[in-house]
Amino acid sequence: MSGPGRFFSNWRQYRAFKRHPRDARRIVFFSESAQDWHHHATIIADLTGRHGRSICYVASDPEDPGLHQANAKIVPFCIGEGFFRIVFFQTLQADVLVTQLLDLDNMDLKRSVHPVHYIYMFHSLISTHMADHENSFDHYDTILCAGPHQGIEVRKREALRGLKPKRLVPHGYYRLEQLLAERREAPPLGDPPHIHVLLAPSWGEQTILNLFGLELTGILLDAGFTLTLRPHFQTRWKTPAVLDAITDRYGTHPNFRLIEQMGESDSLYDSHVMITDWSGAGMDYGLGLEKPVLYIDVPAKSRNETWRELGIEPFEMAVRKQIGALVPTDRLADIPAEIHRLVADPARFREQIAALRAECVHNLGSSTQAAADAICAIVDEVANGAADAGAGRVGGA
Repeated sequence: MSGPGRFFSNWRQYRAFKRHPRDARRIVFFSESAQDWHHHATIIADLTGRHGRSICYVASDPEDPGLHQANAKIVPFCIGEGFFRIVFFQTLQADVLVTQLLDLDNMDLKRSVHPVHYIYMFHSLISTHMADHENSFDHYDTILCAGPHQGIEVRKREALRGLKPKRLVPHGYYRLEQLLAERREAPPLGDPPHIHVLLAPSWGEQTILNLFGLELTGILLDAGFTLTLRPHFQTRWKTPAVLDAITDRYGTHPNFRLIEQMGESDSLYDSHVMITDWSGAGMDYGLGLEKPVLYIDVPAKSRNETWRELGIEPFEMAVRKQIGALVPTDRLADIPAEIHRLVADPARFREQIAALRAECVHNLGSSTQAAADAICAIVDEVANGAADAGAGRVGGA
């Protein structure tokens, strides 16, 4: 759709939402990206199924699967990414808004001038205080926590900054449940090339591919491993030259392949070990598939220069040695030996991971129900005037 056509489509959808009866706007989900649907889907299914609730699904991306569901209890609206999205947030009238949008009220997307209870849902296990801005979570009323560490961090920041306490709900992390349910055994281990290595780094200037991707690819292939490179989708957009350099040299190597399809899962299930840096995919792979992760110790990705003030080691930093190994950037040549060590005793590794997962993830196996129950309880409290729909305001804002 062309620019003018898209503008008028977003305008019509925004107008349709405003005309939608206020009583039918008790639960609103906002999706910033089509990727959000994977985290929203089961909760929405439980809300509209077991709980019999109707929801409004408001999205920025016209390709968002949530806009195209054959479910009469999901009323979809696509308002785009520009002007109408800004106005939507500023004038929203609803009981609750559920979202994975970071930095509410910090940038162009503000809390409404009307009372709305804002619920933030994590879509990964990473901590709250290093990868994101210092105040990324300050303006929500309720946070659905994937693990206990996130709640501890939020409370510590509230105490340090004198913020009004939020409602913290032990939610969980459905992605792990999905991986545990769908996983299959990788092909039997053996000498290379039967050891299948998945290289799945994050994106950015200080990450694996940009720093030494070509060198590392050569080390792994020369060691005889089967290697699948699965870059973050942003790499193709931001620094395509690093991928082109690797494929120019190794694209025809019989043990190398490049995967750029985000929905592809065979490489996750068929590999024996993952190599990454600060990507959240490492935690999913280790905790969900119970296979080791080798982390290369590149500089931490941080948008909060004051994260050390909290006095809590970020989960994504602390967990690295517990789900695999940590290798300095000046010891790349040691990686083949580390891989052999990591895959040597898979049964023992699985026992260790199961114990760790039980400690660091809420409601394993029932996260969907926990979230849906909490959302319904809050909606009913708001409707009865018992919940503070403005609790996320801080500093007198």
